[in-house]
Amino acid sequence: MAEENSTRQIWIVFWVLFFLTTVEVLLGIFKPQFMLTNYLLGVTLLNMTFIVLTILKAYYIVATFMHLGHEKKSLKISIVGPMCLLIPYLLFILLSEASFHGAIG
Repeated sequence: MAEENSTRQIWIVFWVLFFLTTVEVLLGIFKPQFMLTNYLLGVTLLNMTFIVLTILKAYYIVATFMHLGHEKKSLKISIVGPMCLLIPYLLFILLSEASFHGAIG
């Protein structure tokens, strides 16, 4: 019975990650025009969608493969909390510095 449950969990993980990756790939191929012309926080809606989907995938991978899905809420927060603070901060630095055109020297 336990083997059946673990096999089911593996397939659920596979299909969730497959779906999220497929959405990312299809958006990358077709690049909907409305997502390229609209901006959110200084970034195109398409790029923001990629960022959000990637963070969702990262959280799901951490929760599944680090076995956080069945832990207490305080342990989940102590592991995922810094990730939720650090990733937006690093994205802010990346996106703000990417548009900087200052002269050197």
